[in-house]
Amino acid sequence: MSSSFRAPPVPSSGEIDLVALFNIVWRQKKLLAAVTACVGLLAAAYAFLATPEYQVSTVLRPAALNELDALNRSEVYQLPPPDALLKVGASLESYDTRLAFFRANQNLFKEFERPGRTLEQSFEEFNRNSIKLVLPDASKKDSLSAFIRLDMNYPKGIDGVSILNGFVDYAIANEREQIAADLKVIVKNRLNELEGRYDSARKNYDIEKEAKIASLQEADATRRAQLQDELKALRVQLKTHRGDRMAQLNEAIGIAKSLGIQKPATPSSLGESMRSGASSVMRTEINNQQIPLYFMGVEALKAELTALQQRKTDDFTEGRIAQIAKELQMLATNREIEVLNRRENEDIFLAGVQPIRAEMTRLNNLNIDMSRLKLVTIDQQALEPLSPVKPNRPLVVLIGLFLGAILAVFIALARHAFRSSDNKDVQQVSLVQASLPNPSEGVQRELSKS
Repeated sequence: MSSSFRAPPVPSSGEIDLVALFNIVWRQKKLLAAVTACVGLLAAAYAFLATPEYQVSTVLRPAALNELDALNRSEVYQLPPPDALLKVGASLESYDTRLAFFRANQNLFKEFERPGRTLEQSFEEFNRNSIKLVLPDASKKDSLSAFIRLDMNYPKGIDGVSILNGFVDYAIANEREQIAADLKVIVKNRLNELEGRYDSARKNYDIEKEAKIASLQEADATRRAQLQDELKALRVQLKTHRGDRMAQLNEAIGIAKSLGIQKPATPSSLGESMRSGASSVMRTEINNQQIPLYFMGVEALKAELTALQQRKTDDFTEGRIAQIAKELQMLATNREIEVLNRRENEDIFLAGVQPIRAEMTRLNNLNIDMSRLKLVTIDQQALEPLSPVKPNRPLVVLIGLFLGAILAVFIALARHAFRSSDNKDVQQVSLVQASLPNPSEGVQRELSKS
């Protein structure tokens, strides 16, 4: 028994025949239309049944110069409009500010709450997926001015306009309160510094005043001691002069007694009296020499000696003593010290504190209405959107139809390939059966032989 087997020829690999593929797909156009329609219906169902998602935006720009003029003219806190915009932007981006607004307005965020979630977890979902801060691109030089845009995406059923506008107002108010607190601290610190300088000036004045009083008292004490020493020396000197005068008088009295001069006389008159028989003649004597003291006569000399012996003080004989007494009397009270001690408002005598007092008065009277301080300009407030941003129904339907068509073509090609493989398997089985001998024919052949 012999058998032969022929395998079907394998088609050689070559370029894809697009016409053939198109014909294969087109022959299954009903399947193509059905799959495309089904996928399109699913996409349309999603587009019309999915929860719409809306988007709102608000734009902030720097405030005008006159809005911050009162704050900047205070010379305490400098805040140019661009810096104010950056401060508000930092507050809008701050996690703490957003969480504080979330906690303060929980009635606006009820839709974000989920069972089994904490308040912070619900806020984290909102903060991560719903709100976004957009800054101008620094690389682009065609931007007319700085701005900050805040975008918020939210599902249907949430008052996104109120949330976004309320959050912007909350951030601006929060930053305004922070600036007011900073201004208050700066003013307080500046006043403390000025008060410290003022107290230092007052202490320096007190020290200078005490030093001056002490210097005046020391000068008075020194002068008083000098005058008293001079007075004491003068009295000793006058006493010595009196003793010397008394000794001279005693010596002159002895000489006058020995010469018999009882009355005041002159040398010429004394010579004439010694001559006998002299007639009474009046003479005029001119002499440039001092006449000895004994010519005063015993009577005059004794009278002077008695007076000197009975003298109790010699102060009246020296004019300087009266002058010293006058100076000592004036030193008894220092009027300059009295005036210094009687000063009631000593602050007016402080040197160099007029600018400090003027600055303290200015800072104490500094009154900036922070409630009217406009940090930024809201160029665009959040408005109720006219249509949702997600899902884009026409686009979703078109994408669904496109994907459905691709899926339908893939299914059609796969179906054709599957059918082609089945046909090849049937052909191969037929060829194999044809190549094998027929068992019935062999039986008949054997029977005929027998």
